[in-house]
Amino acid sequence: MAHRQVNSEFAVIGLGRFGASVAKALTERGLTVLGIDLNMQIVQELADEITQTVALDATDQDALSAVDIGLYPIVIVSIGNDFEDKILTTLALKALGVQRVICSAANEREKMILLKIGADEIVLPEYDSGRRLALGLAMPSLLDYLPLGRGYSISELELPADFVGKTVRDADLRIEFGLTLVAIRRGEEVIISPPADEIYRQGDQLVLIGKVADLDRLAERA
Repeated sequence: MAHRQVNSEFAVIGLGRFGASVAKALTERGLTVLGIDLNMQIVQELADEITQTVALDATDQDALSAVDIGLYPIVIVSIGNDFEDKILTTLALKALGVQRVICSAANEREKMILLKIGADEIVLPEYDSGRRLALGLAMPSLLDYLPLGRGYSISELELPADFVGKTVRDADLRIEFGLTLVAIRRGEEVIISPPADEIYRQGDQLVLIGKVADLDRLAERA
C-alpha cells in the first residue's frame, strides 16, 4: 500500500466525533485521507465519506507499518478516552518516522505529556471549536476553518470581489498572501489544484492552506 509523500495526504487515527469530523473535512476538500480506528463498525460506516478506512490497533507498531503510515507527512491522533493508547500510538508513529504528529488532548496535563513524548502539535478540541465559532462570527466570509497546528489552517473563503475575471496566475495568492490554493468550489463542481489559467468567477469559494494570520488577511478583503 504505497503512497506518495506529499502534503495533500493525511492519516487520522481515532474516528470518534472529532477525528471523523477532521477526516471528512479534509476529504471534502479533495485531500487524500487514511482513516484508522480499532472499531470495525465505525470504519465501515465512514468508508464512503473518507478516502480510505482501515480497522487496526494503532498501538501496534507492526500494524501501522503494514499500512505505510511513515509515508504520511501528517498524522492526526484523536483517540478518545484511553490516554495510554494515545501515548503508545504517538510513540509508534514517531518511531516509524512520521514527520508531524498532531494529537488531540482533553486538558493541559495531557497536552504537556504528549509534547514531552514526541507529539509535534496538540489540539484542544473544545478550544478550537470555540475559535471556529468566533472566527465565523467575526468574519462572515470565512466559510470554514480547520486548524492544523503551528499557526496553520485549512480554510474555505469566499472569493474576493476584485478577483472575479482574473486568472489564478494573475491573482497569485502565494505571492501576495503566502497561501496555497488547494481547490475552487464552483456550485456543485470542485476544481482540484486549479491550473494557472483558470479564471475566477463570481460565487467561487477558495479552499486554502496557510498561516492563520495570512488567511485572516484574505478573509478581511473578501
